[in-house]
Parts: sequence; structure tokens; C-alpha cells
Amino acid sequence: MALLWSLVVVDLLIIISTIACGAVSIVVTLFDKTGDTGVGIAHWWARALLWYARVKVRVEGMEKLAGLPNCVLCSNHLSYMDTPVILASIRLRFRFLAKSELFKIPFMGTHLKQAGHIPVPLEDPRAAVRTLTRAAEAIRDRGISLLIFPEGGRSEDGTLQPFKEGAAYIAIKAQVPLVPIALIGTREVLPMHGKVFRAGNVRLVVGDPISTVGRTLKDRDALTQEAFRQITEMLAKEPVPVV
Repeated sequence: MALLWSLVVVDLLIIISTIACGAVSIVVTLFDKTGDTGVGIAHWWARALLWYARVKVRVEGMEKLAGLPNCVLCSNHLSYMDTPVILASIRLRFRFLAKSELFKIPFMGTHLKQAGHIPVPLEDPRAAVRTLTRAAEAIRDRGISLLIFPEGGRSEDGTLQPFKEGAAYIAIKAQVPLVPIALIGTREVLPMHGKVFRAGNVRLVVGDPISTVGRTLKDRDALTQEAFRQITEMLAKEPVPVV
């Protein structure tokens, strides 16, 4: 009974904080057209969510981002907890690519749009390619970084899936580094199709930035494979430590 009550309280706190932060974000982004304030609010929302769910995150390799210009962050994707973990841990001015369906959800879609995140129409390959080009332009013109999950969706069994070339395409078009990120432990915190958060430890490991200077779109497969190799190696290292 005590455990059930605890889970109900956590769920209520997450729902209340999500509604509150979302409402504030929607209001402030009416006046801040850069979307930076909205993303800043999302950072604190993510930190609150992790605290409520009793999730501790250990970040490794953050110094590799120091002094970098804008970049494309590419991460493995295990859980709906992945985005909050990255939002709470990496303080770059980044936006992320999200399925266009999410932009149609009342409230959430308004926040995503006004904060400057980028919708991807997965059902239309040609439109998706145009979106990648616009994303590269946004990196250059707005001075932002971008987060993308190159597997194209969450892994059903936790195994790293083959990468699509979108992250490499954007990084090359924008001529910014591609930075691999490995997330370890988020699947245990919130499993695929799970609805209950579990307390636990998570690791976020930043890999070595991959330069795109002088590279062309013909190099996108090699760039994609290098990111895949780095993330594979980071995932193969020691298990999630006690924080």
C-alpha cells in the first residue's frame, strides 16, 4: 500500500510539474522568439522529473563539449526517459527533431513549436529530407545545436539498432561536429511500453566529437558508422555505477 501511494504521488508530481512548466513555457515563448527561455524551463522540468522519480544521473566526458561550436548530438534511444536525462544534463543551446505527430498534441505541440524544436514527417520521405536541410540551416542561422536519435525510435529490446544517416547529413550540411552520446540505464528506469518510473542510476557518456570540416554528403555513411562504433564501445563498458 505504501509503495502504491508513493507511485501515485510521483505520478501526480510529474503531471503537475509538466502542466505548470508547459504553461509557463508557452507564455514566455510568446515574448522570447528565440525559444531559449522555453528550453531553459524544460531543463528545470527535466531535473524535477528526475528528482521525483529518484533517478540519479552520472555524466562522463562533458569536458569534450567545452569550446565546441554548435554541434549535432546523436544518442541511442531506449526510453521516454532519454530526453529528460539529456535535457537535465547537457546545457547547450540545443533543440531536437521530433515526430510531427507530437506537434499535433494539444499543449505539448504548442510548447515544442514555440521553443523551436523541429518536426519530422516520417510518413513522407521527401519532406523528411527537406526537414534535414532546414535543420542544418537552423544550426547555422540560429546558432543552436541539435539532438537526434539516429535509430529512428526506441529500441524494443535495448539492443543498439542500425543508425539512419539523418544526423550525419545534418552535421555535414551545417559543417559542425557530430557528437555521439551513450545512455545507459534509462530502460531500467522506464521500460519500453512501461508506465511506472523506477528509481535507479543512469549514465550519460559523451563520446569524441567527429569533425565534418571538408566532408561532403558522400561521407555521411562513414560518419554514421563512426558514431555507431563509438556508441557501441561506450555501451559495452562497465555497468551503471552506484551514484
